[in-house]
Amino acid sequence: MAKKSTIEVGCPCCGAALKVDAGNGAVISHVAPLKPKMFNDLDEAARAMKEQDSRRDSIFRQSVEAQKNASDLLEKKFQEALRKAKETPDTGRPIRDFDLD
Repeated sequence: MAKKSTIEVGCPCCGAALKVDAGNGAVISHVAPLKPKMFNDLDEAARAMKEQDSRRDSIFRQSVEAQKNASDLLEKKFQEALRKAKETPDTGRPIRDFDLD
């Protein structure tokens, strides 16, 4: 029975075909997998680019609106924290675990 000197293995990550030497475990050859076409024609690619541009603009507009309202929101949070701080009296230094010994 003859031993094979090479082993063909498929890469689990990218799907490439690898030929590995059985003796020392070195990769002899690598064949990358064929990538399918993303678009069938140029019109479809242009349409996809326009959709991507409009989506990006929409996300940008949302982030601008969020930044406009951020100062109001931070001011409300600060006022609420200030109100809570005034309601609860200061009890002095907190007790540490070290102080209990």
